[in-house]
Amino acid sequence: MKMELRKTFQFEAAHRLPLLPDAHKCFRLHGHSFTAEIVVVGECDAKLGWVMDYADITAAFKPLWEQLDHNYLNEIPGLENPTSEILAVWIWEHLKPRLLLLTEVVVAETCTARAVYRGG
Repeated sequence: MKMELRKTFQFEAAHRLPLLPDAHKCFRLHGHSFTAEIVVVGECDAKLGWVMDYADITAAFKPLWEQLDHNYLNEIPGLENPTSEILAVWIWEHLKPRLLLLTEVVVAETCTARAVYRGG
């Protein structure tokens, strides 16, 4: 039986969107309580009763979390213009080699605004 697992991580970070007009509020330095939802899909192991250990998802995401949490996103290579969309792709590209069952990354910068990336 195929199952989908979702694990959510939170990190605090500052950023600015330097390609916007100077008058746009997001051009200025500001911060968010971001969440990143990591989604994997796979067959449920008949013996263990799970697709994979949630701890393995955490272990795969931890190095990324350490780069993102309480940092200035614009200073991270690849995140010079750190929109939620670009951040979702950045997480995917860094996580997929370690988490082969990855199917989706959701980045939320507020409780009402999020970007979804499904690879490709």
